[in-house]
Amino acid sequence: MTDGPDGIRLDKWLFFARVFKSRAIAVERIEAGGVRVNDQPCNKPGKLVRPGDRIVVSAFGHVRALEVAALGHRRGPATEAQGLYLDLDEQA
Repeated sequence: MTDGPDGIRLDKWLFFARVFKSRAIAVERIEAGGVRVNDQPCNKPGKLVRPGDRIVVSAFGHVRALEVAALGHRRGPATEAQGLYLDLDEQA
């Protein structure tokens, strides 16, 4: 699977959104079963995610629920990364 105009690899998006410090850590967590996409377990780092997808990440003793707002093109500063998602935990 490759990035396309309508989607981006899950591991890349998690890295760009600064959920994990590296893509390697994102891959490990995805393959270990710590990530769900649209309420479905996902263990494939190459799964394409699109704006509107809901991602639940269980890592480091915390669970975060995020909605993809934008795909991103790089790992930028934290302020840029925060624009890539809506934190569903804060909206509750």
